[in-house]
Amino acid sequence: MKIVAIIQARMGSTRFPGKVLETICGKAMITHVIERTKEAKSISQIIVATTSSEKDDRLVREVEQIEVISVFRGNEEDVLERYYRAAQQNGAEVIVRITSDCPLIDPAIMDRMIEVYVKRITERTPVDYLSNTLVRTFPRGLDVEVFSLNALERAFHEAKKYYQREHVTPYIWRHPRKFTLECFKNNEDLSFHRWTVDEKEDLQLIREIYRELYGEGRCFHFKEVIDLFTRRPHLCEINAHITQKELVH
Repeated sequence: MKIVAIIQARMGSTRFPGKVLETICGKAMITHVIERTKEAKSISQIIVATTSSEKDDRLVREVEQIEVISVFRGNEEDVLERYYRAAQQNGAEVIVRITSDCPLIDPAIMDRMIEVYVKRITERTPVDYLSNTLVRTFPRGLDVEVFSLNALERAFHEAKKYYQREHVTPYIWRHPRKFTLECFKNNEDLSFHRWTVDEKEDLQLIREIYRELYGEGRCFHFKEVIDLFTRRPHLCEINAHITQKELVH
């Protein structure tokens, strides 16, 4: 079974343009996302899915310096199509969706979720879509979605609304009668933490975390971040005022 992680990335973020190339401990944010994803043992291939726009040429040059990473360039607005074409052209059977603004993405969570997904197949109770975002219990920024190529293909052909194509998976998780969905939950509700990067204050927080925990060749995990917040609770205040952009539909 070919399990492919597809990381969506582009320079043209509306709230924070160019954020994927902002540096954290001397490396671009996208590089950290890729390196952390590479630590997941269950993933067969990693693809960075970006756009065909010239403004993403810098991003492609950055990514191409990293070994064994594939790059797919496609539609700028229709991210669902970009995902589907990237998965299809690379023979993916299972897709793990990651976004490039989550530099604390945890490979252990990816592996645990893939293990659950595969186990459901072997037990002959397969799911189309497994996510830790249907009911949020993990910090925002540790978002992982695991789904089949068949589910992605059906969404590609059936989704018509703009938001369904811009955000890849809403058509799947908003249609529980068409798709089998499962939520992956943490044993403690930590959803009040915000570890994604949409604003400069988010990046400031991530840089503080990396300064404390990062070391070359060492992948720290989310429980270490929680321990850091216990020791330095004021860190939560850095981006506490930022609200998540709503899904417009």
